[in-house]
Amino acid sequence: MKNITVYFITIFLSILPISELRGAIPYAAANQIPWYTAFVIAVLCNAMVAPICWIFLSTLHKLFLKMAWYKHLFERFIERARTKLHNKVERWGWLGITVFVAIPLPVTGAWTGTLGAWVLGISKRRTMFAVMLGVFIAGIIVTAVVQLGIQALSLFTKELH
Repeated sequence: MKNITVYFITIFLSILPISELRGAIPYAAANQIPWYTAFVIAVLCNAMVAPICWIFLSTLHKLFLKMAWYKHLFERFIERARTKLHNKVERWGWLGITVFVAIPLPVTGAWTGTLGAWVLGISKRRTMFAVMLGVFIAGIIVTAVVQLGIQALSLFTKELH
């Protein structure tokens, strides 16, 4: 079994708002975790962001809003999420959230998707489904890109020898 620390870091990266599975899968691949294991760990952990974020927004968030620094930070983050998601949701409804989360680019993951859906008033059930589906699709895309990159590098290094 691989060093347990590599698995914990993969899990942590999957949950972290900055990296999510877009950072976890390449990290796992770089540490020789098989692609299918990396995919399952990253997708399951990143999909858990939606319910965690929703619980936070419906409970602790109300308490934190009383703190000026939090309120300022949250309002800036909300405005950015609203701007990025509004047109997609207006056009495609909850599927817009799925597409937004599925695009493996910075700030288009489960955290922003859940927050944006919450701000735009999409139901909890639709938000959970849309975000989890988007995470699954993003996992497929990131895993495919990483595996194609590994294959391309292995072909390149064979040419050099």
